[in-house]
Amino acid sequence: MAARRKKKRAARDAQPGPPSPPGYTAVPIKFSEKQQACHFLYMKEHKVRDGTNSAWPQKRTLFVLNVPPYCSEECLGRLFAPCGPVQRVQLQEKPDLAERPQEAESVFFHPRPVPGFQVAYVQFQKPQGVLASLALRGPLLVSTESHPVPSGIHRWIREYANSLTDPEALRAEVDAFMEAYDKKTAEEETQAQAEEGVPDAEGWVKVTRRGRRPVLPRTEAASLRVLEREKRKRARKELLNFYAWQHRESKMEHLAQLRKKFEEDKQRIELMRAQRKFRPY
Repeated sequence: MAARRKKKRAARDAQPGPPSPPGYTAVPIKFSEKQQACHFLYMKEHKVRDGTNSAWPQKRTLFVLNVPPYCSEECLGRLFAPCGPVQRVQLQEKPDLAERPQEAESVFFHPRPVPGFQVAYVQFQKPQGVLASLALRGPLLVSTESHPVPSGIHRWIREYANSLTDPEALRAEVDAFMEAYDKKTAEEETQAQAEEGVPDAEGWVKVTRRGRRPVLPRTEAASLRVLEREKRKRARKELLNFYAWQHRESKMEHLAQLRKKFEEDKQRIELMRAQRKFRPY
């Protein structure tokens, strides 16, 4: 029985590491010593195609996949520090297709992404740091006694404290944005004035609204005239006597006008009779 257990343990120890994508090296990490299960990071040297510009230096940058949410940039820098001096660490939601690191966004006017598994770019000062990182076997500890990583209620408290906005920092960022916007607007205005009336390479001249007389606001009487004009225009476009009820209404209106005219003619005749006098001479 004991010999069978030894054979099983030896077979388990002889098993290869976890499956990893082609070209990647798997390195196990643990959140703390109490954790039994390991999480694996998949790493490789960051490379780009020939002729592609990259802000990450070749042979000194490590590309890491499957970074857990509790592992921050500071934690990654500390985990890879024994391999060599780390110059910069950047976490991203997904790999950058342009092979360039993302620009820093505002912490006030951009929504914070939901924490999840990310990718990381780790830049070393020397190429030996990448080679040493690929040779790691682990498991590496994220949270230690000397560098504890808050979790649970402590992490929620820290996230809430970081979510509070600093009024002075917000004012400074808004002022800097407005200054940059005013400078950009002034440059565009100057460029538009310089290009106004100047033909391009094909002989075309750009026509703008600059120099036109400003339009005065309409008065109330002018607005009423415009509305009346629009009403008459719509009335001319309407189809008359198209429906049966339109025929009936037009006939009744015509009869009413005839009766009114007949009564007016009768009154005019009575008036003429009353004014007539007998004149024998």
